[in-house]
Amino acid sequence: MGASGGWQDFSGKNHIRPPESAFFTLSAVTSGVKEVREVIDKCKSSSLFSPAARPILFIDEIHRFSKSQQDSLLNAVETGVVTLIGATTENPSFEVIRPLLSRCQIYTLKPLDEDDLAALVKRALENDKFLKKLDVTIKETDALYRYSGGDARKLLNILDLMTQNATEGDKIIIDNKSVTENLQQNPAAYDKGGEMHYDIISAFIKSIRGSDPDAAVYWLARMVAGGEDPKFIARRLVISAAEDIGLANPNALLLANACFDALEKIGWPEGRIILAETTVYLASSPKSNSAYMAINDALGEVSSSGDLPVPLHLRNAPTELMKSMGYGKDYKYAHDYPGNFVKQQYLPDGLKNRCFWIPQRNASEDKLKERLERLWGDRFGNSTKKQ
Repeated sequence: MGASGGWQDFSGKNHIRPPESAFFTLSAVTSGVKEVREVIDKCKSSSLFSPAARPILFIDEIHRFSKSQQDSLLNAVETGVVTLIGATTENPSFEVIRPLLSRCQIYTLKPLDEDDLAALVKRALENDKFLKKLDVTIKETDALYRYSGGDARKLLNILDLMTQNATEGDKIIIDNKSVTENLQQNPAAYDKGGEMHYDIISAFIKSIRGSDPDAAVYWLARMVAGGEDPKFIARRLVISAAEDIGLANPNALLLANACFDALEKIGWPEGRIILAETTVYLASSPKSNSAYMAINDALGEVSSSGDLPVPLHLRNAPTELMKSMGYGKDYKYAHDYPGNFVKQQYLPDGLKNRCFWIPQRNASEDKLKERLERLWGDRFGNSTKKQ
């Protein structure tokens, strides 16, 4: 150590200890813009009094601040009036405004491991005034640790639940069975509005896309146990049926849509069975994203080429003037020809040989491709390459 008011590094060089910063705290649950501005004014005064020590403002649960409340912090952070520390249980990407987030360093706190949880339990039993008066024996810890999910506060809440009706001198035995029976509901870490919500639905859809029904059902169970909105799950199944299964098995979209309708009729909890059936079917189906790729390609073309005119022969002619201008002239009605097909141009002139839908290799799309090649010949035969 160095002299009083300073410190010494490993090279023996003396350093002057910087002055301590003023420390202010706010809770986003109980504070608003008024309280934020009051604290910022105090920080400005503190900065003038001790310019070498920038005040620190700690805001708990900062995700509960609205956009306007977060905006009120921005200028103070930008100008260096205050060093902001925000704590949140949510993903800041979704809950903190981008200008504020871009001026912050993000630190992710990981869940506690079993050694940390064991140390926390030991400390609570030895130091808590109430728990010290009880005869607590912990025989098994699997359920205790599993339900806490690596969260210290949740672990202590479970201990509190296990002992809340005890009196001094009572003998309390904590094992897997007693923990499970005492919990009124599973405190699994699942937040329908937070990061876990997005992570699990992502894993669910990717498991369906990857043709793994076991994984898909597991992630479905995580959502069901976590209280996810069944309609949200059903909507994602409909999207997956169109995006990932697509034309490889068109019945998938019919089943997913029927699943959505059935949920409204059947309700909960039986609705979980309908979701499970649809999930397994989609995950087990052949996959194709050719329709998804086709619409994206077409949208890209529209963006780059603009509003190309509709060919005259494809336009309606409800008035004599339109007819005189050539609207609808030479249009060929497909049903008037053998096989209900006749070759004619349907795309704008500048895109007449452009291919957007490129079939993929599966039984269903192979049949569609064969038919189109019979009808269109070389044009569709070259569809694997954009014209």
